Amino acid sequence: MAIQSIRDAKLKGLRVFVRVDFNVPLDEQGAVSDDTRIVAALPTIEALVAQGAKVVLASHLGRPKGTRNEAFSLKPVGGVLAERLGKPVSYLPDCVGPDVEAAVQALPEGGVALLENLRFYAGEEKNDPGFAKQLASLADAYVNDAFGTAHRAHASTVGVPALVDQRYAGFLVERELEFLGTKTTNPERPFVVILGGAKVSDKITVIDALLEKADAMLIGGAMAYTFALAEGKQVGASRVEEDKVDTARKAIAKAKSRGVQLLLPVDHRVASSVDFEHGSVEGLDVAEDAIPKGFLGVDIGPKTEALFAEAIATAKTVLWNGPMGIFEIEACAQGTFSIAKAVAESGALSIIGGGDSVKAIKKSGYADRVTFMSTGGGASLEFLEGKTLPGVEALASSRKAPLAEAIT
Repeated sequence: MAIQSIRDAKLKGLRVFVRVDFNVPLDEQGAVSDDTRIVAALPTIEALVAQGAKVVLASHLGRPKGTRNEAFSLKPVGGVLAERLGKPVSYLPDCVGPDVEAAVQALPEGGVALLENLRFYAGEEKNDPGFAKQLASLADAYVNDAFGTAHRAHASTVGVPALVDQRYAGFLVERELEFLGTKTTNPERPFVVILGGAKVSDKITVIDALLEKADAMLIGGAMAYTFALAEGKQVGASRVEEDKVDTARKAIAKAKSRGVQLLLPVDHRVASSVDFEHGSVEGLDVAEDAIPKGFLGVDIGPKTEALFAEAIATAKTVLWNGPMGIFEIEACAQGTFSIAKAVAESGALSIIGGGDSVKAIKKSGYADRVTFMSTGGGASLEFLEGKTLPGVEALASSRKAPLAEAIT
């Protein structure tokens, strides 16, 4: 589908409604504790400011469930944004209504306003036409730079662009479409896919779709124990999805029929118990292949680390989605960090597929050595599955020459 980029837009003097993702963590005092998402939006905001647009930023924060809750106010974000932007940001205590309309109209060229949390209104998540119309009244042009919300058909992602003639992708969304779309659909080969996380059920469609494209697929995390069960191996007390064993068998068979090298763990770090509350494990050990009764897998083992690193070293393109173990607990993080190191040192074009994978690679210290980290969690997965994302589809326009074909 044809998507326009803001790099080719002429927006001087126009009110530009920008859907950003400022769903940032706040500490106990209500201050922003991680400004990664704010910093990620700066290139798009700065480009619009440089053009002389009147920039109206809209986001959600947390889950206030359609009612005003000051614990989820975007006011703290406005202060951090102003500091990072190096210019004033007008925080507006609402996102719709006459006062908001007047404040937006009064913005100078190059001025920036931040609307209050969109999810203070139930109409946002319901994509209510009336709420979308109120938001659209603030816009002469629309920009989506929040890929992480593009899989949601909400008022700010679908309703508003339907009512605005000029619709564009911000730089973040543009890069997401390039790396998760073009770079994985026509990858430089060998193309190595690394999948982890807890559930096969979360990634059935992704596994199936990527087996059509990959040269090798490496599977770790708790989902690997369901694959081990499919191969008739002992998994002890490990987390498995017994109703997905047949799905795992089909994936193994598909990999074989397509000539895809499918690598599963050959050893495991195991524990007799895990205390998530205190971040600790008991009875940590390494199990060769079979996991003993009474133990559960918590990470890939050292032999698997070496096996996976060897495969990653051959890659020209790497896509990684999902940790290899319970990386939040230090004793169970080694496998995930070893993969981060292997990806960083591979020299391949490396794409980290959002969510826990991004958290893991940041925690590992190798984040500055990968090519691209997706800002989407669920959106990344759905896009890789081949689904059309409502927020991306809403940007499609045939009224202008296309910038690029967003491959879904």
